[in-house]
Amino acid sequence: MAIKIPGYEDAEQAAARLKVTVQHVYNLNSSRDDFPKPVYVGRTPLWPVDRLDAWRAAHPKPGN
Repeated sequence: MAIKIPGYEDAEQAAARLKVTVQHVYNLNSSRDDFPKPVYVGRTPLWPVDRLDAWRAAHPKPGN
């Protein structure tokens, strides 16, 4: 069962929002100090949507 909290997305949803793979979301989370920190519900990380959007705006994908 997926955890649903308004304003937060799990790794799969965050990957779709950022147009990257789920693995890349986890890699960004562990390797980039400026990537939004998730909130954990149990063992499930959830990222704040507004911070993901702000991060993407500051780090556009090449060609965009």
